Amino acid sequence: MTAGIAGANEKDYHLGGMRPSVHMTNAQTGDYRNAVAGDGCPRCEQGRLTFHRGIEVGHVFKLGTKYSEAMNAKFLNASGTEQPFIMGCYGIGVSRMLSAILEQHSDGNGIMWPASVAPYHVHVVPVSVKDQTQMDLAEHIAARLQEAGVEVLLDDRTERPGVKFKDSDLIGIPLRIVVGKHASEGRVELKFRKEAEARTVDLEEAISIACDM
Repeated sequence: MTAGIAGANEKDYHLGGMRPSVHMTNAQTGDYRNAVAGDGCPRCEQGRLTFHRGIEVGHVFKLGTKYSEAMNAKFLNASGTEQPFIMGCYGIGVSRMLSAILEQHSDGNGIMWPASVAPYHVHVVPVSVKDQTQMDLAEHIAARLQEAGVEVLLDDRTERPGVKFKDSDLIGIPLRIVVGKHASEGRVELKFRKEAEARTVDLEEAISIACDM
């Protein structure tokens, strides 16, 4: 193409007969196409282009002087002359961050929250809320952990144990402490959400592990 059509910097108008070498002195011409997977690297012979899905969690925009001029926001430069600020803005999407986190930290059973962003750190689950020994120990653990600054969710529902455990996996709190048949001995079941196996430990060890997360 030796001549083309370009915008005229005015609504509904265009310019015809535009020649890159004449009307656009900084224009570059060449053969272009969309990149596809497997394309070679233009800087080396070994590299190959691959595509990966991503998610935008934040962005930065340069606003120029449009708003600073409107607000008369100016500063004095080195020579003492007033100039408008060159402005910019940035944003981080909380919902997008959650999507990105959960995309990387989940399995077939649900969410696996990293401790740094988890809504709670420890999920205390008494097997039977009708068992006073279990409830007393569960509430004791929750109180001890809260005093130590650990965020705790206590499941005191009257649901069956299987329902509670399934919900616990779906919610994905990093550490689950189950208070069950060994409550009278001061022992509980400890299970990290990202691990497959649980283990039985005594009360003080469970609290120590939870506080060290």
